[in-house]
Amino acid sequence: MKRKLGKIDSIILAVVLAFFFHAGIANAQEHPKEHPSMKMVKAVAVLNPTQGNTAQGVVTFTQEEGGVRVVAKLSGVPKGVHGFHVHEFGDCSAADATSAGGHFNPTAMAHAGPTAEKRHIGDLGNITADDKGNATLDYVDKHLAMSGAHSIIGYAVILHANPDDFTTQPTGNAGGRIACGVIGVAKQ
Repeated sequence: MKRKLGKIDSIILAVVLAFFFHAGIANAQEHPKEHPSMKMVKAVAVLNPTQGNTAQGVVTFTQEEGGVRVVAKLSGVPKGVHGFHVHEFGDCSAADATSAGGHFNPTAMAHAGPTAEKRHIGDLGNITADDKGNATLDYVDKHLAMSGAHSIIGYAVILHANPDDFTTQPTGNAGGRIACGVIGVAKQ
């Protein structure tokens, strides 16, 4: 036998549902659901040499106030200045790393140096190797992002054979690719 809800029963049901609805919203505001990548503050790319090269190392990316700190520690790099970029694909599978595509440029800007206001997001500039083949870099980049539409996570870091001239479009005339590594989430 089906029973129809009376006016009082309907009011009680509405009050109970309103209570649970309000409690659910309050709890959601106290404990918002966030995707793990939204909390990410550190990423890493382990660079391996391309065919016929010896350059290798680690690049870390750490979210800081005002940008992302980029710290590179490389070895086996030919003495001199080398272009250094984030590329558009996280794929280092080709022997020459061309599988990583061009520079990461989701904003469709012209190629430029790392301090330029308008540039490819992936334009990290140059890194210099000493007589022993060691190269280090440590700076904060205000264009890089660890989350959102312009996140660098999952893209490749490329070390080039030649210096980036910051002018030649779209590559900076930095030459072949001598090392490649994919940027991934690092243990915090």
